[in-house]
Amino acid sequence: MFGKPNKPSPIDSLIGSGSTIEGNITFTGGLRIDGHVKGNVKATGSKPGTLVLSEMAKVEGEIDVAHVVINGTVAGPVRATEYVELLPKARVTGNVSYKSIEIHVGAIVMGQLVYENPQKSDKVVEFKPTNTGITG
Repeated sequence: MFGKPNKPSPIDSLIGSGSTIEGNITFTGGLRIDGHVKGNVKATGSKPGTLVLSEMAKVEGEIDVAHVVINGTVAGPVRATEYVELLPKARVTGNVSYKSIEIHVGAIVMGQLVYENPQKSDKVVEFKPTNTGITG
């Protein structure tokens, strides 16, 4: 919408709308799911993986990719090392971990949105309140 951090990978593979896959899926490049997956979906390889779930898609398991665009149903945690885009028909039951996120009106997340800091700075000092001895 306002510019993505990186250009997503093109779609290399498709799981069609009439398909049901039982088992974990690992992929490189881009994967579009229109069907039903009962298992974890993970991108591997040296370049960032892109996962697109259409409004017909249903995934029952963990998602771990660089880029994910969801317009279907996910029952499980979602982790995106780059960005998450939740389209209007997205329904996620589980925590969503992200570096950058875009949520469209109508998307539902039944879980926590968790920002993943790419790296903690050594310059951050934890604040510890001290007892000043002032009593009131």
